[in-house]
Amino acid sequence: MKSYRKELWFNTPHRRDFINITPQVNQCLAESGIREGLVLVNAMHITASVFINDDEAGLHRDFETWLEKLAPEKPHSQYHHNTFEDNADAHMKRQVMGREVVVAVTDGQLDFGPWEQIFYGEFDGKRRKRVLVKIIGE
Repeated sequence: MKSYRKELWFNTPHRRDFINITPQVNQCLAESGIREGLVLVNAMHITASVFINDDEAGLHRDFETWLEKLAPEKPHSQYHHNTFEDNADAHMKRQVMGREVVVAVTDGQLDFGPWEQIFYGEFDGKRRKRVLVKIIGE
């Protein structure tokens, strides 16, 4: 069995962003040479997420609205965590959107359903963060 590992780095200009990282994951898969196996993609920071969904701008705005209702950023004083930081809402948003995804690799391709894409969700941006891509298989 082969194993491949790569870190993808992001520095978003906004506090919150959704980035389609499917092209980068596909590039990793091509570099790995693995034709059958599994791809793990996970956020290496506790205020970021990796998830699978549709690449549709209206849906992403809906995610933003929904997450802000669940865990509003302000007032910062509503959170016990925000003693020295102001990102408690980002931790909560990550819990809802998830840490990682696993995708099957079949015949050298990500084995997606219709419309599925991999996204990096940033909830406390404006600084450099990473995503791990780990691929195992033959």
